[in-house]
Amino acid sequence: MKLTDKVAIITGAASGMGRAMAKVFFNEGAKLVLADINDQSLRELQTELDPSKNKIIYIKCDVASENEILNMVRLCVEKFGQIDVLVNNAGVMDDFIPVDRIVNKQWEHIMDVNLNGPFYAMRAVMPIMLKQGKGVILNIASVGGLFGSRAGAAYTASKHALIGLTKNTGFMYAQKGIRCNAIAPGGVNTHIADSLIPDALGYERCISGASLMPRMGEPEEIAQIAAHLCSDEASFINGAIITADGGWTAY
Repeated sequence: MKLTDKVAIITGAASGMGRAMAKVFFNEGAKLVLADINDQSLRELQTELDPSKNKIIYIKCDVASENEILNMVRLCVEKFGQIDVLVNNAGVMDDFIPVDRIVNKQWEHIMDVNLNGPFYAMRAVMPIMLKQGKGVILNIASVGGLFGSRAGAAYTASKHALIGLTKNTGFMYAQKGIRCNAIAPGGVNTHIADSLIPDALGYERCISGASLMPRMGEPEEIAQIAAHLCSDEASFINGAIITADGGWTAY
């Protein structure tokens, strides 16, 4: 098992790609801190994986709150004594809203979850990883962070920024035993878009390239990539953005 005895934090762990990662990481031998804002979904996940909580901590956490992230990191160290892996998976979409139509509250919420949350978590775990002399950070970005029209202005900006943060961190700490990479998924069958109320113009513009997508991905496919990147098998992969989109952006 490629993650045996590694301690991993996964945010947004109760659904979609995060839930798939939780299952794959657990089956690969990891000890886990599974965080999500949806407490009910976390409890459902607990019944599937580790009801006794011997190898998993389940914690309700809003990644937009630095205090809640600090508490998550503290509980991880108290329980397991180390942090080997941080997966910043929690994220929200933005209704495909163009720049002239998005209001401050919407912009700030997207940035708080998609960018500030990963930043808070990375800053919190870094002293621990530096002391250990090792660690892996994996950010779940998006092809929306590589191209201009897979979502609205706020989501696109947040994922571009997350990719920049990933590359900077990977290079800065490369000689300290710490790696930082990102996955940029294309369309994946999750529930992230279920509550969207799409802006008409933004949706029309963004959907124009969707017909070029060869197929949708499954959360488990992203989870397998994540497990590899967080394992020692990927020791030479650092500061990289791994596109997983079935060939959509190869066109």
